[in-house]
Amino acid sequence: MINLRHILNFFLLAVIIITVTWYQSLAQETSNIKYIDPTIGNVAPLLNTNRPVVNLPNQMVRMFPMRYDHLDLQITGFPLLALNIITPQVIFSVKPSVGEISDTSWNRRLNYDQDFEITRPWYYSTLITDDDIKTEYTVGEHSGIYRFTFPAGVKKNLLLSHNYAGGLYDIENTNEIYGTEFVVDAIHQQKGTAYLYGAFSGTPESGKNQGEKDWGKYSVGWWGGAKPGKMAGEKAWISYKEKDPSVVEFRYAISFISREQARKNFEELKGVTFDKLKEKGKSEWTKVIDQIKVEGGTEAQKRTFYTALYRCYARMTNVTEDGKYFSGYDKTTHTDKRPFYVDDYSWGNFLALHPLYIILNPEREADMLQSYVRMYQESGWMPDYPKVFGDREGMFAFHSAVMFLDAYRKGVRNFDVDKAFEGMLKSAEEATMLPSRNGPKGALEDFYNEKGYYPALHPGEPETDSVALGKHGQKRSAVAITLGHSTDAWALSEMAKELGKTDVYEKFAPKAKNYKNLWNSESAFFLPKDDKGNWINIDPKFPEGSSGEYYNENNGWIYLWNVQHDIEGLIGLFGSAEKMEQKLDQLFIERLDRGKVAFYTKFPDQTGLIGNYGIGNQVSFFIPYIYNYTNSPWKTQKMTRLLLDTWFKDDIFGVPGDEDGGSMSAFVVFSSMGFYPVKPGIPMYTITSPLFNKVTIDLPNGKAFTLIAKNNSRTNKYIQSAKLNGKVLSTPWFSHNDLINGGTLVLDMGEKPSKTWGVSK
Repeated sequence: MINLRHILNFFLLAVIIITVTWYQSLAQETSNIKYIDPTIGNVAPLLNTNRPVVNLPNQMVRMFPMRYDHLDLQITGFPLLALNIITPQVIFSVKPSVGEISDTSWNRRLNYDQDFEITRPWYYSTLITDDDIKTEYTVGEHSGIYRFTFPAGVKKNLLLSHNYAGGLYDIENTNEIYGTEFVVDAIHQQKGTAYLYGAFSGTPESGKNQGEKDWGKYSVGWWGGAKPGKMAGEKAWISYKEKDPSVVEFRYAISFISREQARKNFEELKGVTFDKLKEKGKSEWTKVIDQIKVEGGTEAQKRTFYTALYRCYARMTNVTEDGKYFSGYDKTTHTDKRPFYVDDYSWGNFLALHPLYIILNPEREADMLQSYVRMYQESGWMPDYPKVFGDREGMFAFHSAVMFLDAYRKGVRNFDVDKAFEGMLKSAEEATMLPSRNGPKGALEDFYNEKGYYPALHPGEPETDSVALGKHGQKRSAVAITLGHSTDAWALSEMAKELGKTDVYEKFAPKAKNYKNLWNSESAFFLPKDDKGNWINIDPKFPEGSSGEYYNENNGWIYLWNVQHDIEGLIGLFGSAEKMEQKLDQLFIERLDRGKVAFYTKFPDQTGLIGNYGIGNQVSFFIPYIYNYTNSPWKTQKMTRLLLDTWFKDDIFGVPGDEDGGSMSAFVVFSSMGFYPVKPGIPMYTITSPLFNKVTIDLPNGKAFTLIAKNNSRTNKYIQSAKLNGKVLSTPWFSHNDLINGGTLVLDMGEKPSKTWGVSK
């Protein structure tokens, strides 16, 4: 008689051996991919957690185990594709089981052990402990392969389900399946359809033909003796007998075009084994990760750095299928020679992610921007958060305007510039400015265009504007909108100047100064005004009402600096660089004056606190670099080091806030290298203290940019002097041309702040 305890012990021993062997091989890896740990930041401080995403760089299919976070002891299932990696939003799902199936089998969550979990960008593995099932996954561009290793001598099942109501599975043969997922995102008013084609290894159990079986509200297809196309149901399963092989593979492809295209996409797996696809994924990741090489620093800093670089490739994603793409913007399929990219958060990613793409892969960035242009042509509006099935109306402002300007000025012009400008202009003249909306303007925008600021309501005053009422709970965010659209007006006017459109430049250049209309000189904050021009007296640290009444996701201490297009103008409002520096100092030491529970109840996005500064949200990323506009650039060096060393650890808590699939990671990549694009739209970078002794960026033009920090250490973090290509550099700036033309920036580091180097003139 078989001793089940011996079988279990043998199986666990095998898993341990495999896991130990994997870690040993990782230690011997020469590529920098060995430093990537997708579990870093898998437990959020408050809101959205980061996922251990398995994908190819900027490609369509992405997978992660469905669970609350890394400390969730059970897995709900394994999706076939993630539409959104933050909230998250997934389609189709599979999970293994053993023994007999019942109507409750699909609801069972799977116990697993984190110590036996392997997470790599191209490969995932875990052990389902209750049933002793090893689950593995690797990914292609439009496809993926699951490999399940069951214990010997058990009945083996794969259970398939949907994540939205009404989805269907159809059996074509005993080991082939088609699926349809009807996505309905009621919150963001998106609808769309995704298609699946999959094939199972071996010969599934035929047994007695039970046809369709009604379990509650589900009509479930049964595999045994099914007739092709006749077994449609919202759930499906496939079973293997006890004597069948222990290893079962499920290979699949996804399409947003049609089920026939899903079948065609499946051809990319033809003749490809699981291990070959795994190696191909590893090769793809090695290529992009090793484009940046660092020397020095600690192992922990390298793990944080390269994991951040990996996360920069989670979006945008290429949804082109065989020279075609489905557009969620006109709900039709188009043919195009260029790839079509979706899934972006322009509000956060214009800051550092798109500038990083311009350095590492300007051709791909041009394709992404051309995708924005096509979305505008197909929908009539420049998108805000472009997703597969249309624009997800996100935050306020239209910062894609900054993305276009930044790329254009850095020489990335392989997109329809005139059509992009047309879309930028339409957003500025005809679109609503309210958060979580993208459509025609209303009375509030007319007021803004006449008065130069967005009108706010007094605390407790009811909303009367029909456009502003009842959308996702978002309020007017009047101060934040005024500041954000000042930046967009600047980008539009600067683009108009580049293109010789004098009339547009003259109209919008003054609007870039609209932020000044809300400057309260008495408090030295940006404060709201009502529609009569009266100040609304609020505490900018903790204003009455929701976090979106006057600011958005952050308090007035953060939005005090949110005019990065015109920091020189902000200096003028303060009266001098010295006074601005004093206020900036106060930001980092200003107390909350209340318990954290009360603060985070109102501002759950303003995490990663140092004083009232919170690194955990996008609008704060550039703030430490403002010291480079004062007489104390050494404070930028101090603060970026402190932020990286404090809030970006190489563990499951190592992301302090709203990462959004690349935005915060790009901040980490730039800041760790020692420079940052503080003003996207201006082709310059400002310098800070690098974590590493040497950074080399291999550029697509065959050249390399190298940054060397002599005598660099944890305490030797202050720049004493600098040379760029052998010439003395006395200011904390260098140009994009300096970078892409190749060259060497040498920093001499010391443990005492230099009060002279880099002082702004």
